[in-house]
Amino acid sequence: MKDSSIVKLKSKFFLYRALTYFSFLLLPVWIQKTLVLNEISQVILMIFYMIFMCGQWFLLGKEIDHRLKIYIRVNSSMDRVLYRIILGKTFIILYFLFLSIFSPDVIKHFFWGTWVVLGIFYSWPTRGKIIQESVSTSFAEFRFLDSFEKTILALILVYFVISIPQFPKFENIDVIKLILDPNEKISNLYWNFMNVNYFPFAKFPALFKLANYVHFYVIGIGMYLVCFYSLLRFFVSRRLSILGSFALISSWSLSKFLSENLSFAVVNSFPLLWIWGSLWVSRSATYRTGLFIGLLSLYGATLNYFYALLFPFQFAILIYTFRDKTFWYWRQFFKYAVLGYVLTTFIIINNFDYFLNFKIMNLTSFFASYQAIINRKGFFLLSYFGFFLLLCKLYFDHNKVMHSFKIEPERIKELLFSFLIYTLLGFMMEGFIYQNFGLLWFIALLSLIPLELIFQSISKLRSRRNIIYACYILICLLDSHFEGRFKVFYTYFK
Repeated sequence: MKDSSIVKLKSKFFLYRALTYFSFLLLPVWIQKTLVLNEISQVILMIFYMIFMCGQWFLLGKEIDHRLKIYIRVNSSMDRVLYRIILGKTFIILYFLFLSIFSPDVIKHFFWGTWVVLGIFYSWPTRGKIIQESVSTSFAEFRFLDSFEKTILALILVYFVISIPQFPKFENIDVIKLILDPNEKISNLYWNFMNVNYFPFAKFPALFKLANYVHFYVIGIGMYLVCFYSLLRFFVSRRLSILGSFALISSWSLSKFLSENLSFAVVNSFPLLWIWGSLWVSRSATYRTGLFIGLLSLYGATLNYFYALLFPFQFAILIYTFRDKTFWYWRQFFKYAVLGYVLTTFIIINNFDYFLNFKIMNLTSFFASYQAIINRKGFFLLSYFGFFLLLCKLYFDHNKVMHSFKIEPERIKELLFSFLIYTLLGFMMEGFIYQNFGLLWFIALLSLIPLELIFQSISKLRSRRNIIYACYILICLLDSHFEGRFKVFYTYFK
């Protein structure tokens, strides 16, 4: 009787998961029929296809965790989601590199065959625990939000939708690459991944163009927000982390950067991912996260060759963080990280000429970018006070006020040191790295530090906290340039 009930549960789960999975898998076929529809309809269907692909990266990362017995301690449930997506995506990039050696006819069979096999594999519950899991399981910390937090999450979704920029009209593949990557800094590995990932649309230039543009917006800004929220959870409360994410996406600077170049959303957001990776691995308490750190270096190198230089500095930061660990621990950590490090080293060797082109920048451009971001959003004026408070916490922690301020000094050191490293490297080699999205998140984070101090000081006065919280929501709304975003969004309905 017991065995029959288990089979019944597994069969029910399989049918539900398989129907959902293969409905999404048919999206590329349905999208091909939408050439007669308006662009906004095509964009919506393309977004659903990208959500499906993100789900595949997450499930692959989850399966890798299970097979390698990687059990991690997380600071936020979003840490695990972000980690598995990046892990799975990087393995998919490598898999698509293998597929690219074949002809398009062979790629077609591999492409569809891969997702069909994975769909059947993911749909049948090989472990009893899978039956009890759901999508909400991965977002456990959002189950008990208050009305303010739910409102801000709704506003984030609204701004995410209306902030979509106007896409260029060119449909030629070479022209698309030239628009998105005029200086040819994105690795061929990533372009190869894009070509195979959107292979079903290769014969439809209009859809292939749309897939590339929507990818850089949806995947870029989506991952940027998730990563920023995860980083904030190391320094401020969940409430302020949600507010910080809203301040970020409601900044007019974000729309301005997207109008300059859509690829900034993916390429220039990597420093944020890099710093979060260092903080998260130091918190995860297992040497098996070396696999992620190694692949994170490889992922960065596919976005821009410059990022390949960051991995030795990240390793040095982790050595300092894990200075109490044994030699055995480090040997195991490096064993897991070696795959990503070796492949990153190959990228450096194959593109060594690129690293010889030094372009020394000056501080004027940095402060000009900093000031421009602040001028577009008054909320970010708090960043000056935030930076001052972080320094006070580091050097005057014995002070009564600073000592009661519950932020870990070690995390502050990692944050500031990591930001200093990639900014200095940017001065020497790639000036755009410390600009736009590479600087926006840092200013937004600093702006939340004074609020965290205020909220901790009045932790017992809930009504006053709600009033202050509501005031800052209004401040973020008032200088969000909603009408400018909506004007661009409205053009899709014409």
